[in-house]
Order: sequence, then structure tokens, then C-alpha cells
Amino acid sequence: MKIDLEVSEPVNYSSGDHKYLVQKAAIKGVRSNPEQPFTYSSRDTPQEAIKYPHPKSRDGANTYAVQISEDVTPDESTTAAPSPFEDMSVRRGFIVKVFIILSVQLLCTMVIISIFVFCKPVRKWIIGIPWFMYALFPAVLVVIIVLACCRDIRRQVPANYILLALFTLLEGLMLGSMSIFYKAEEILWAAGATTLVTLVLTLFALQTKWDFTMLNGVMFVFLVVLMIYGIIALVVRSYWLHLIYSALGTLIFSMYLVMDVQMMVGGHYHYEIDPEEYIFAALNIYVDIINLFIFILDLIGR
Repeated sequence: MKIDLEVSEPVNYSSGDHKYLVQKAAIKGVRSNPEQPFTYSSRDTPQEAIKYPHPKSRDGANTYAVQISEDVTPDESTTAAPSPFEDMSVRRGFIVKVFIILSVQLLCTMVIISIFVFCKPVRKWIIGIPWFMYALFPAVLVVIIVLACCRDIRRQVPANYILLALFTLLEGLMLGSMSIFYKAEEILWAAGATTLVTLVLTLFALQTKWDFTMLNGVMFVFLVVLMIYGIIALVVRSYWLHLIYSALGTLIFSMYLVMDVQMMVGGHYHYEIDPEEYIFAALNIYVDIINLFIFILDLIGR
């Protein structure tokens, strides 16, 4: 036996009108005129009707029920947009751009440090002006806050490149001022060790199945503890205290480097950086490498 279901007018299921339609319609075996359809209308929405044409004869024992259930359809406004990283060419171009910017930053920093270390007039000038390094720290802090917090600025060309170049210059000057207190061979050993650690950790971040991007909150807690530990180390002059502080700093920023590389690569990791945030990605990895260099230099110097 067939039952034809027909809705006289379209029903807007998203507005909930269908909840007032007939939930169950029982058709019993009663003889009726086949030309006259059986019609049932909702009390609240009389314009909607469900019509069931009756056959000439029907067995009274046979009962059929029709139940209308809500069909949930996804809202177009709430549908998540596809990730830009789904296109392999976009991801590949983003990674190449980040590594190019990062390479230029590191090269400029190495040149500035070399000038401070190997140029004796500059070295003497910095020794005669001890406040120079401390004056650079607020400027570096302001620029990095602007780049990290102002998304519109770091996406606007050429303002983002100018700010990043300014930050790299200030960071290089601050590292150069710090490097005059170490020997040249110690700086070279620290630079070589930092390069080796960076390469190994980058390859590890690209190959491992561990998702370090999930540790973002944990790493922030470790960083706060390291800062508090550093303040204590400034007050308490202890060789072993400073040694442990440098070792902890090296470990924490090594994990930060792995996490930032995975966020840059994206794909199957939990968190990823938007392809338009190439300045932000380069800034994160650059800061990780510079902090690694500082802590490794302190370890070698001690």
C-alpha cells in the first residue's frame, strides 16, 4: 500500500513551523470517494495542509502512521571556513617567506654583534657608556609589544617590515653591547651551538608526531617561573644559581622554538598561524633563537 504525502505550501523548517504540523496521522480502512481527498490542517497554521488520497477499499486492520521529524541543517553563517593551509602552495609560500625574513634578521644581528666584538673603537665606546645597553631595553620592549599586539599594523605593508627591521636593529645593538663582556671565542662557540641546536630542533619539530602547540599555556607558566627565578638570581649572587637559571632558560626556549615552528608549519597540529601573519611567525622564531643564544652564551661563559 502506498501513501502519498504532499505539503500544499513550502514550510520554513528553520522557523519551527513544522512543530505545529500533524505528528501522527492514522489512516484506517474506511470506504470513501477517491476523488475527495482526506485533509487535515493545523490549528495554528491553517494555510498548511497534508493531504492523503484514500484508495477505494482498505483493510481496517492495517494502520499506517506518518511522523514528521525535525531535519537539522547547518547554518551557513556558522559553517567554519576552510583553513588557508589546506592549499599546499599557500603553506609552502608562507614557510619560505618566514624563513627568508628570519635569515635576513639573523644575518643582520650577526653583523652587528661582529662589529661590537671585533671593532676596538666601538668596544671602547660601549665600555665608556654603560647605560647604553639599558637604554635599549625599553625601546625593544615597546616595539615587540606593538608587533605582538597590534594585528592590523603587523599586516600592513610596509609598516610591518619597518617595525621588524627596527626591532632587529635594536635587538642587535643590545646583543652587541652584551657581547663585549665575553671573549670572541666564547661568542663563536655560542653562535655555533645555537645554530646546531636550532637546526636539530627544527628538524625534530617537522618530523615528530608530538603536538607541542597544545603546551602553549604550560609554556607560559614556565616562562613566568623563569622570570621570577631570574629576579632572584639578580639579588642572590651564586654561581650554581646562575648556572641552573641558564640551563632552565635554554630548555624552555628550546621547547618554545619547537612549538613556534609547528605553529608556522600548521597542517595536522592543533594550533597554526594564519598565512598572513608571516611577520608574527618570523618574530616568534627570531626571539626564540636569540634567547637560546643568550642562555647558551651565559653557560659557555661560566
